[in-house]
Amino acid sequence: MPDSTTKAEKTKDMSVRLETLHERREEAVLGGGKARLEKQREKGKMTARERVDALLDPGTFQETGMFRTHRTTTFGMDTAKAPADGVVTGSGAVLGRPVHVASQDFSVMGGSAGETQSKKVVEMMEASLSTGTPFVFINDSGGARVQEGIDSLSGYGQVFYSNVRLSGAVPQISIIAGPCAGGAAYSPALTDFIIQTRKAHMFITGPNVITEVTGEKVTQDDLGGADAHMTRSGVNHFVANDDQEAILIAKKLLSFLPENNLAEPPRVNPDDVVEPNAALRDIVPAEAKKGYDVRDIIRGVVDHADFLEVQAGYAQNIVVGFARINGYTVGVVANQPSVMSGVLDINSSDKGSKFVRFCNAFNIPLLTFVDVPGFLPGVAQEHGGIIRHGAKMLYAYSAATVPKVTVVLRKAYGGAYLAMCSKDLGADKVFAWPTAEIAVMGAEGAANIVFKKEIAEAEDPAARKAELVEEYRETFATPFMAASRGLVDDIIDPADTRHEVAMALEILRTKRQLRPDKKHGLGPV
Repeated sequence: MPDSTTKAEKTKDMSVRLETLHERREEAVLGGGKARLEKQREKGKMTARERVDALLDPGTFQETGMFRTHRTTTFGMDTAKAPADGVVTGSGAVLGRPVHVASQDFSVMGGSAGETQSKKVVEMMEASLSTGTPFVFINDSGGARVQEGIDSLSGYGQVFYSNVRLSGAVPQISIIAGPCAGGAAYSPALTDFIIQTRKAHMFITGPNVITEVTGEKVTQDDLGGADAHMTRSGVNHFVANDDQEAILIAKKLLSFLPENNLAEPPRVNPDDVVEPNAALRDIVPAEAKKGYDVRDIIRGVVDHADFLEVQAGYAQNIVVGFARINGYTVGVVANQPSVMSGVLDINSSDKGSKFVRFCNAFNIPLLTFVDVPGFLPGVAQEHGGIIRHGAKMLYAYSAATVPKVTVVLRKAYGGAYLAMCSKDLGADKVFAWPTAEIAVMGAEGAANIVFKKEIAEAEDPAARKAELVEEYRETFATPFMAASRGLVDDIIDPADTRHEVAMALEILRTKRQLRPDKKHGLGPV
């Protein structure tokens, strides 16, 4: 049958359709409406789309599923409008590299997660996996959409399942920019890094429920605020004052990471400085019991003194974070002598081992600075499982096949020395400063055991003990004994540390190490 429609009629028809498309897009972009978006801004928070725009490079965002919505008809949902079903999803680029992103829209039904919203999130996660690109999920939701019943719960389950599928394959970053309560809190916990703003809260049960069940009274900030999770629970990895700062942290973090587990981290702005850094010679105090800030040493070794510390407020007796040497990303692990003398305890073991495992999964070489007096003694630590938790450090370093370079700064005693990437745990290169003391324990403790009888029988036990402590220290509490046994590859001038580490990492760039085939190891949990 011949087409009797004239060209003018076709043009007019297309104009109408385009006008309809434009209107529908405008409606979707407004989410819950201008008033609700403005209310979000009045709280000092960005809207879901503003967050996406701030995260991604200009002009790179390609949205997926703008017109999808729920299909629920019960409890008044048949007339409820939910543009994009309360989550903005799509792909784009951060600093020129591709990512997939999901951003919950609190203006649409409180950002509640229903069946369709969760499916949209899962589809982005699966797209991240199939394309080998990082996934960033910006959380701002009141929780499950109760009107959708078991469908919303099922959606959560699918998100958790995908979190695990992505784990170790592509980097996953969660930004907590608003409420994140109940089951929703478990998805961020399954990701690699959590960035929480001080305007956000995250908990399984809120203050009111806790008061009803246990009688305890607590504020939202004390229970699930950003600072509480940084200093007490160790749930989050970065604290931001607001959305803008959280997004800047996410961008910086992504700049250190590869796109996936089969890729290498990008090389960024190499620092050409190779001259000795004499300032490093003056940081470690002559007194063995005096503390110092190990971050001064880290900044004196890495490119441009640029160090992104992870979990800076949690288990501060160990420092972990990302930096670069000659432009290549390294994961830095260091005992912090200015906090609890840098001892390893339950929390620092958890923090350190998790970071080591992440670096190993994503081909990031490990640079370890050692100044550790041992594992923390005490009934609470023993009953809390320091054996199990401390073993995580041993397991993580032993399992890591990425290049591993260790620098022993001062104390390196007992099992804690082994746990901090010793030669015996597979370190590829171990350097020691002249101040290093690599021994089973400190000289005083060792002398009390080795020379117990001699000290007791001496005419002046105190004087004799001092002589024997010094004798033990000169014999064992130096790097030369360890070097003579091949446990230290070289004893170096602290000023040359950057140069020596850079050369070691360069030769290790082609390192390949295979392990026995198995489904997975059974490390301590």
